[in-house]
Amino acid sequence: MYLEIAMLAYFVVLFLTIRDIRIFKRTGYRSYRKGALRGLAASSLILLGAISIEVKPELGLLIVLFGLIVNRKGVREPVFTSAGTLDRFLGKTDYVKSNSKKKR
Repeated sequence: MYLEIAMLAYFVVLFLTIRDIRIFKRTGYRSYRKGALRGLAASSLILLGAISIEVKPELGLLIVLFGLIVNRKGVREPVFTSAGTLDRFLGKTDYVKSNSKKKR
């Protein structure tokens, strides 16, 4: 049961990280890039906790909890103005950066 909890946390953090990457690519806002980097660090920590559950379950779940704390996101710019629930869930944004701001 402990391993299932850890893997659920791992996949949730990965989903949120991929969503942050998608929003960053569409908008160029640095806060979403920072959130994606935090998500990568948190997912690595959670995976380490999931691996250590086999040896000592309580310590493994504590490492998973620390990974979830690391994944805490900061203040973000508003990118969803009229998006529905599914669009927000998938990371579709109403704001797209202009072609002049895109890096080549």
